[in-house]
Amino acid sequence: MTRFGRITNGVFDPLSELGGSLVQSRGIGSVTTVDGTHSFVAERVPSEASVRTARRTTTLRGLGFVDAVPDGTWIAIARSEVAAGDGTAGRVHMVLDLATGKAAVGKFGWKAQVPSLFQFSGDALLNEMGITNPQFLDETCPQGDCIALAFNPTPALNDDGRDVSALTDFMTMLAPPARGTITDEVTAGESPFHEIGCGSCHRASLQTGPSPVAALNRATFHPYSDFLLHDMGSLGDGIVQGQATGREMRTAPLWGLRSANRLLHDAGATTIELAIQRHDGQARASRERFAALDAASVALLLAFLRSL
Repeated sequence: MTRFGRITNGVFDPLSELGGSLVQSRGIGSVTTVDGTHSFVAERVPSEASVRTARRTTTLRGLGFVDAVPDGTWIAIARSEVAAGDGTAGRVHMVLDLATGKAAVGKFGWKAQVPSLFQFSGDALLNEMGITNPQFLDETCPQGDCIALAFNPTPALNDDGRDVSALTDFMTMLAPPARGTITDEVTAGESPFHEIGCGSCHRASLQTGPSPVAALNRATFHPYSDFLLHDMGSLGDGIVQGQATGREMRTAPLWGLRSANRLLHDAGATTIELAIQRHDGQARASRERFAALDAASVALLLAFLRSL
């Protein structure tokens, strides 16, 4: 996935008139109607864009647990990080919950820009597959050309909500990634993880609230994330979404790390070491502490991280 935009007088412009900040990398080809023929082709990043970034797809596993955490818990976590006073405090991203019409805590997406799995499903159906649904009624104009929508082969509402609900249920019940083997080295490696400050943002344990799903009801889970926005300095992607600035990113959950071969939001790191070395902003101090570790401590830390 590619996101783009332009900075004008210090303000981020998503270039909505040119199709918005999300590039659709494929088109459905030629469509013929009574009005003629139109070819829907892949979009491109317009030359007007001064900001461009790749976005790696996030894992869907375990998100039912995240969805079941009450908003009050996220707010309390943010307050506790402020109280810790170590300079790494994150903040909740308050966004619009389309189901209630009220503000809610965002948890999903690289900018924590989506508040619920249901809304995440509807958003994905529209933006990844072109399927309109009750919360996302309008097709995106290809490359900003809304005249092209006159050739839309299925202009009526594509999904009445059943697909959104089915996709939500599917994601809700996906189990979290399993841990690897817990060796003595893995156990020992958790100490440097916390000593250099990684645990302040990559929070090991969270608890859900009441849930009608027994497996999610007041359950403890281990995502290694606080799901809050943090100023990542040069590691930010430059994209503004909602209240999230170009420097801010949601803390990436570390569960499933052992099976990932591309890391960070832009898939720009191929090893855990490289990913840590790119940390900046509020994470710079942890990066510097990592650089100061002796070889034995680094080996233990990496053993721990590769078990997640």
